[in-house]
Order: sequence, then structure tokens, then C-alpha cells
Amino acid sequence: MPVEQAEEEEPKFAPGETIHDVATVRGMYQNWFLDYASYVILERAVPAIEDGLKPVQRRILHAMKEMDDGRFNKVANVIGQTMQYHPHGDASIGDAMVNLGQKDLLIETQGNWGDIRTGDGAAAPRYIEARLSKFALDVVFNPDTTEWQLSYDGRKREPVTLPVKFPLLLAQGIEGIAVGLSTKIMPHNFRELCKASIDVLRGKDIQLFPDFPTGGLCDVSNYNGGLRGSKIRLRATIEKVDKTLLVIRDIPYGTTTTAVMESIVKASEANKIKIKKVVDNTAANVEIQVQLPPGISPDLTMDALYAFTDCEISISPNTCVIIDDKPRFVGVEDMLRLSTQKTVRLLQRELEIRQEELWEKWHNASLEKIFIENRIYRKIEECETWPDILETISTGLKKFTRVEGEKPKANDTRIVLRRPITEDDLTRLTEIRIKRISKYDGFKADEYLQKLEAELAEVADHLAHLTRYAIHYFEGLLKKYGAGRERKTQLRTFDVVTAQKVAIANQKLYVNRQDGFVGYGLKKDEKAEFVCDCSDLDDIIAIKRDGTFSVTKIAEKTFVGKDILHVGVYNKNDDRLVYNMVYLDGASGISFAKRFLVTGITRDKTYDLTKGTKGTKTLYLTANPNSESEIVSIQLSDKAPARVKQFDFDFAELAIKGKGSMGNIVTKQPIKKITQKAVGDSTLGGREVFFDSVVGRLNHAGHGRYLGTFDTEHHVLVVFKDGSYELTPPDLAIHFDVPNILLLRKLEADTVLSAVHMDGETKLHYVKRFRIETSTIGKRFSFICESKGSKLLAVTCHPEPQIEVKLQRDKKADKETEQIHLHTFIDVKGWKAMGNKLNFYKIHALSLLTDEGPEPQRREVAKRRGPVTLPKPNGSGPATEALPVAEPSGPVDVTAEEVAQARELLKRPKAQLGLF
Repeated sequence: MPVEQAEEEEPKFAPGETIHDVATVRGMYQNWFLDYASYVILERAVPAIEDGLKPVQRRILHAMKEMDDGRFNKVANVIGQTMQYHPHGDASIGDAMVNLGQKDLLIETQGNWGDIRTGDGAAAPRYIEARLSKFALDVVFNPDTTEWQLSYDGRKREPVTLPVKFPLLLAQGIEGIAVGLSTKIMPHNFRELCKASIDVLRGKDIQLFPDFPTGGLCDVSNYNGGLRGSKIRLRATIEKVDKTLLVIRDIPYGTTTTAVMESIVKASEANKIKIKKVVDNTAANVEIQVQLPPGISPDLTMDALYAFTDCEISISPNTCVIIDDKPRFVGVEDMLRLSTQKTVRLLQRELEIRQEELWEKWHNASLEKIFIENRIYRKIEECETWPDILETISTGLKKFTRVEGEKPKANDTRIVLRRPITEDDLTRLTEIRIKRISKYDGFKADEYLQKLEAELAEVADHLAHLTRYAIHYFEGLLKKYGAGRERKTQLRTFDVVTAQKVAIANQKLYVNRQDGFVGYGLKKDEKAEFVCDCSDLDDIIAIKRDGTFSVTKIAEKTFVGKDILHVGVYNKNDDRLVYNMVYLDGASGISFAKRFLVTGITRDKTYDLTKGTKGTKTLYLTANPNSESEIVSIQLSDKAPARVKQFDFDFAELAIKGKGSMGNIVTKQPIKKITQKAVGDSTLGGREVFFDSVVGRLNHAGHGRYLGTFDTEHHVLVVFKDGSYELTPPDLAIHFDVPNILLLRKLEADTVLSAVHMDGETKLHYVKRFRIETSTIGKRFSFICESKGSKLLAVTCHPEPQIEVKLQRDKKADKETEQIHLHTFIDVKGWKAMGNKLNFYKIHALSLLTDEGPEPQRREVAKRRGPVTLPKPNGSGPATEALPVAEPSGPVDVTAEEVAQARELLKRPKAQLGLF
């Protein structure tokens, strides 16, 4: 019977049966399912904000504390102890304990506990051992401040939450899935959490970012405190050893070396990347070698590894915790603030408990001192009953004490007690042995009381200045446990790797122009011709003689239309590829010329580059990768009435427009033939190139430092810390090793490198100035001494470089500081020259006083803007001042001379500057 029908029918009862003996399906679903969902959320999957632990983790730690004797215990024994509190079997307890042990914070491990980097599991619980770490014993447990509850069978007590005085949840991270709810909190750095807690106590703003035990790179641009909807991107650290070898040093958190290797092999088998071999040499450190075949770019392969393998993954954090028995979504900064406030409350409670203990000790010590020194014990010798004894002691003590708040008498020197004397106090005095009374030392008793009073004063001071005490507490944690817990994950901003850009050219594109087919499966077609290499992710553009074109996904064989003029790989982001075209309009017989870009298209849609009239045909078409113009020779038909039947046409005179533009009239006469006469320069000029040091890449989008305008013949000069330089093309795919680079700029014809280096053998310092004479691209050339220990100390391209040297002329002399102008110290020589000795004195420090200086290309930009015309002070006419103005195309450096000139101009009256 369907459930819906069962819910609607009236239940039928047997004789004597009452309505309390049955329950409808609807009632069971509403009650039992919600109870089950609440149980899974609160008792299994989601951690509590108070201690950052799931119930199973809390019970493991409580069981280990009960067993703690300073020695290691078998994990199997710990699991057995925990099962008294956790009714879910040994497997779940064992897995949770291994997870805790691998985090290397609360549990000290011994034996094979597995490896999160390789994915290897831990040994069986009977073979591995564990004990609580000193950190856990310090910050996690305190029975006096713990709230207790009965275990599931009522035989034992277990903590509701542990009194953790540290943001443990953020340090360890956690992941859990419940009914309709999940949590995923990233681990954070121990030292940064301590410092952030201190900043919270000092009222400063904080910002936290994840730190993973596997290291690697992390882009936290969209972290947003780990709230729902946030996202982080993780990358492996890939080192380019040489042109045929890449080494993966760290892997993303959540993956393993095995998974990374399998993803690389899978991508290679799918022809997405080309590799020769991949080898896993992971031992103490991760090392996966990716060997490349000759001719394969390591930079493109590096991007391809990020695009197609597990070398880059994304994680969507979701910070959900239990607050007041309800799941709440809280950002990591707010979570840290809550944890810090909780820690302050726990510290206050511990201080209050300690204060009560000290006062009780002081109270007992004071009563004992009065009891012995005033010989009250002798007065009880004549007492016959127990009440008489207690009464005699109480009367004797009252002569020397009074309770706080009791009105004192004149010249009252009695000891002030914080509470009245109880029967337990009197009983305790009667239990003092005669031997102790006989050896009682009043001087030591006073010292003990003074020590208690000093400690009470210290505790009172801590309570009065609780924030200061909490700051000292976190500083103590940082000092005691922070060593060796530095950040492992590097925070970077990643550029987006597009799969189409990094896919290897694993296919060959062919075209059958006559029949109208394109694809990589036309190799055996006799009419087909080879076009270019491409990948199976590329789009293909095909332009036909009738002036129509379409863009389609590459396939084995695709029909695009007969009579094809041009076929190529289409890149929608290419704003430099310009088409030059001459076509005959079929309706008017007029020939038009146009230059256009192909942007904003829909795949597999046919577009028309002409007016679309019947009989229209394309007479001339070229594709120019860098917007090159052309001069073509046009020969008119013999039947044309024109007197001059041959003339030149320059495409440089046309503006570059969209694909739908009509074009300009070339001639109204019939054309017989068009031939290319000369290829012109790029009409769009060189491309502005910027260097983003954060990602170590060049770009055209204006991110980072402006390098200049690059044409085809221009190159980038890179100087490395090891004393070598390299020329590279302005290729956006190249990864620059920023930490090992001292100088990166555009190479100009007048660029002079000035360098200071030390010979490792003689320990002498040399200065050299030279121009770049080599022309080999992609090869490093060393320009310092090759002896072991040689160092490059300073390098610059400034036209007038200056250094400051701290030297000592002899052992007895004081240190001196000297400034040296390198352009007057030595002339420009060859790049292989040793240079001139700096001096024969002992050099303690050397610093460069000038930066790279105003780059020539930036001066060209300022010159291109033109001068600012200002009126002369006497009003006789305009005066030209070379003061550059801002340009919206990108950041431009301003020289010190230009700044001084601008300040002088601003000192003039506003009327003279033409502002009124």
C-alpha cells in the first residue's frame, strides 16, 4: 500500500487495542528523522565552538588523559578506553585518532602513522603508540573548569566540552558531513593564530589565511573568511630545473603524490600534455620528477600541469560550528574572536580558583601559627569532652583573629580572616602531631605566609589586568611551542590558466579548399593541404571566397562550405590579428577594401564580411598576426575605360574596424589582379608589456611594473642573483623565478649594466660596466668570476650609478663610509672583463644608492605625450615646460628632476599658471 494512502486512511483497531499502540508514518518521519538529523549534526559531524572538537575527538583526548602517566600507550588500548564513552565501534575511533595524530599538535606519535602526502595508511592500532603532547596537557585539560555529564551508559563522567585555551579548531581544521549540512574549516598557522589572538586583545583588526601541512601555493583572493560561497585555489610548487626537467616539490592539500602522478599520466595519455616520464622520488620531502621530451617548452608544460592535472585544485571552505546547540556559519576572524574571549574567561576562572586555593592555604597557615605560637594546644589538656576541646580552641583563636567586615577595636592588631572559623578548621588543628609542634619554626612560617601573600597579590593583579595577562599567556604559547611551526604554504595570486592556451599541439590541421572540408582527419585526402599544428581544444576559422566565414570546433572532418580562402586557429582574445581584404560588390560592381578584427562571434554561425549581395566575391585576403599593413599592386581589367590601369594601394591608410564594416572604395573599375608589393609595419604599434612580480609573469593588462612597448625585435633582460643574465622574448607564457632575480627590464640599445662582484678565491671586490653583446635567446651568460664562492653584490642599469661602501682601512682603524660613483670609477668594457678592483681595504657592507633609474621607454612615453604649455610670468606669451601629464594607459615612473620641476611650477601664482 502506498505511504500516502496509509497516511490518509483511518487506522483500524483490534478489540481491546487503544490508539496509543500505533503510530502513523507521518508522525514517525517528522519526529524520528529530525531527531536523527539533530543527533548527527550535534553529536558526530560538526565541531563545537567551545573546544573545536567533534565528540569522538573529545572522548579520545579525555580517555588519553585518564591513561596518561607520561609514557606511550598502544593505540589499541586507547581505543578500548575510549569505547567506554563513544558507542560507535573501534573503527571510527581509530580513524579519528590517526587523523588527530597526523595533525602533529595534540598527540605525540610513535610508529607508522601513515603519511598525508603519499596517502599511505597507518599501521594496525596494536603496532602504533601515542601519548598526549605537552601542548595538549597545558591548554586542553583542567578538571576544575570542566563541565561534566554522564556517559551514554551512565557509568562514567565525560566532559561536555574541554576547557581549551587556544583556537584549536582553526589550528587543526576539520571536515564533516551531516544530514543536509556540512562543514569544512581550513587549518591555519599556529604562530599566526597566537599573534592574531594578541591583536584581538589589543583591539586591532585581524585577517587570517589558511596554512596547510603539505605546503604548496595558495590563492586566497576569494577566501572571504571561509564563509559559504568562498573559494581558495591550491597549487603544487613546481621547480624548473632545466629545459627537460620539472620537479614538483609540494602538493596541494587534500591530494596525494599518487593521485598527482596518476592525473599527470592520465593527462599525458589524453594528449593534453607531452611528457617523457614521471618518477616519484618522495622520501622525507616530496619530489616528483616530470621529464620532458626535447623541444617541449617547460613553461607551457608547467601551465598545462596546473590546467589538466591535480597540480592545481580548488576548495570551497564552509565554516559551520555548533554554538548554543545550534549550527552556525561564522567567519574565521569572528571564530577567533569568540575563541579568544572564551580563553580570557577560562583564564579568569582559573585565576579565581587559584585565588581561592591560596586564601584557603593562607587561612589554614595563619590559624596553625596562632594555635602553636600562643600554645593553645596546652589549654585542651584539661578538657574532657570533644565539644569542650573545640570550644576551647575556638575561644583561644578569637583572641587573636577577627573576620573581615567585623568592626575592629581601638589599636586592634588581630589577624583579619576572610571567612569565619569552621568546625573543620578546629578539627584540622587537633590533628597536628606533637612532633610537628615541637619542631615548629616561626621564621619559616612567616616566610611561607609572605610567599602566599605575594602570590595572592600577583593573582589579584592578573585579575585586575586580565587582558594583559591573556596577552602574556598567548606570548608564552608562542615562545614555548611556536618553534618550528612557521608558515609552510606560500600565499600567491594566481593567473588563470586557460586550457586552450596551454594545450599541446597534438593535432595537424588540414583543409580541402575545393570541397570545403577542414579537420585533422584529412591527411589521406589527396585534395587536402596542411595548414598548421593545433590542439584538439582549438577553434577553427574558415573564410570563403563569397565573403562569409564561420568559427567551428576542430574535429576529424567538418564541412564549412566550398571555395575556402583562409583557414586558421581562432583565438577570441587576440586583438592583434588583423585581416586585410578587398572584395567586389556583386550588385554595384564597386571594389571595397577593409581592415577588420574578428571578435564577438558565436560558434558555428555564418557571418558576412561584405554587403551580402549576389555575385559578391573576395579578390584579396591576408591575415596579419601583428596588424601589419600592406602595399598591394592593383591591375585593372583590359576592358576598363580608365587611362591608368595599374596603381598601388596602401592598407595603412585604412582604419581597423569591425567585421561588419563596409570598407572604403578602391575603384569602380573591374579589377584583373591584385598582388602584394610590400609588407608594412604594425599599424597598432608595439605592445605595452607589464611585469607582475606576484605571479612572475608578463602581461598586457596593466598589472605590475611597466616595462615598455615591445616590437618583434625587442627582448627582456633578466639578471639573476648568481651573477648571470639572460635574454628572453616578451612571451606571456614564461614563468620568471622572482626570488632569484635582481633585475628585469626591457633591453635597449644603450643599456649599460653596472655591477659590483666579489671573487670567491681572492675575496677582492670588482666593479665592471658593460653592454649586452650576446644575442642568443634563452641562454644564461655568467659575467662574474667563476671561482667558488664568487658573489654578485649589486647590479643596476642606472646611467649614473652610485654605491655606498662601509670599509675598514686596517684592524685598528674605525669603520668608514664612502660613496663611489661607478660611471666615473670605470669605463664601459666587454661583458667578459673582470673589471677594476674596488679597493684593497676590508669591506663590511655595500649598498646601492640608485635604483634602475628612468627607463628609456618611459622617457619615450613622456615625450609622446608632449609638453605642457604654460603662460610666461610676464604674460608675453606661452613658455614650453617639459612637465609630463598623467596617461590613462598604465603606471609611469616620474623622475626626481620632473618632481622638482613640478614643485617649482606650483610655487608660481595661480594667475600666472592660467588657473583663473
